[in-house]
Amino acid sequence: MGNTLIRDACIVTMNAADEVIRGDVRVTDDRIIGIGAEDEYFVPDEIVEAKGRLLLPGFIQTHVHLCQTLFRSRADDMELLDWLRTRIWPLEAAHDDESVYISAMLGIGELIQSGTTTLLDMETVHHTDAAFRAMAQSGIRAISGKVMMDRRGEHIPSALQEDTDRSLADSVALLEQWHGYDGGRLRYAFCPRFVVSCTERLLVEVRDLADQHQVLIHTHASENRGEIELVERETGMRNIVYLDHLGLASPRLVLAHSIWLDDAEREIIRRTGTKVTHCPGSNLKLASGIASVPELLRSGVQVGLGADGAPCNNNLDMFQEMRLTAMIHKVQHGPTSMDARTVLRMATIGGAEVLGLEREIGSIEVGKKADLVLLDLNKFHAFPSYEADLYSRVVYAAGRGDVDTVWIDGRVVMRGRVMTTIDEAAILRDSDAAISRLLGRMA
Repeated sequence: MGNTLIRDACIVTMNAADEVIRGDVRVTDDRIIGIGAEDEYFVPDEIVEAKGRLLLPGFIQTHVHLCQTLFRSRADDMELLDWLRTRIWPLEAAHDDESVYISAMLGIGELIQSGTTTLLDMETVHHTDAAFRAMAQSGIRAISGKVMMDRRGEHIPSALQEDTDRSLADSVALLEQWHGYDGGRLRYAFCPRFVVSCTERLLVEVRDLADQHQVLIHTHASENRGEIELVERETGMRNIVYLDHLGLASPRLVLAHSIWLDDAEREIIRRTGTKVTHCPGSNLKLASGIASVPELLRSGVQVGLGADGAPCNNNLDMFQEMRLTAMIHKVQHGPTSMDARTVLRMATIGGAEVLGLEREIGSIEVGKKADLVLLDLNKFHAFPSYEADLYSRVVYAAGRGDVDTVWIDGRVVMRGRVMTTIDEAAILRDSDAAISRLLGRMA
């Protein structure tokens, strides 16, 4: 990749001091080696003129389902459990290797176009290798894993009902194949879907395997009141209490949603260093509720942001998730409860902390990976710019169409809004054919 000079940008570093620097960023191969003033000894292979533009660390989404991107607009106006039983699980059961690959590519293209460079992904039961192939080819930075569902249930399609030993063996095989791929750009996480779909034995085995391999556990918890009632009926405990009882609550555990928490559960999350992902768009569309994110942040819990999946959000746009996060909590917690700077940190360095990658990504600092996003805000909707708050402009005014160029690992994956690692026209064409095939298979 060589040397890249990004010249004369407004650099929103998101470092510990929240510095904003006007100057250059110098990249050698996949790392940032210099920030600020010119370096006469640096010989660039490529120069990117960035005057008048904002350079940000790439956005980090800490909860996504790439396998569901093909299901966009197929599951509107439903609550979680009906949404899963009648739409999502049957569609996931209909997937084949090619459709998972196309669904992943469709989602990754959308993510990159809206400035996301890293994601924590949860796939479906089968064909996860196809999603990893898409991640490998597209250049995205990702942590992903096959979903695990070994509990029998009348509403779960037989194609998604796993044998416990097979689920564990398949997960370990994928980990051995993909964890650490391309210098660590791709990593593995164990993904038990949620307590409702997993036996106690599977959860305990996942705990031990995650410790053995030093990887994350990614699951859903306390997203919906009906889900909590099912867990209490089966286990006699609330979600987080049960996970802690099994020894899963730890800095290695990432909980998607965590809306309906009581005081004891919030304390477990804080005490154990468990991480949380806030998905406001999905939570609102499924009428699940609003997580008490300001309270979690005040107590020291690390919280990231995620769009969840296309059928429960209809887009994977971090700008929308930031804006919603900044706004919906003000009604209950007051107008200063979620300021723009806090929200942008959640989307960048905060997301890196949730994934345990804060030493590698999440801010623009010397030595870190060159995961960068160049924004062009020289447009009506982002002006006036004179002495404007940059965090406010990004969170409240900017949008996906303002993303001009994206680098991941120092590699350009989009330049001037044109994808360089994904054939956009081919994926759009193939996605229509793929969903048609899945719907036919369901019928």
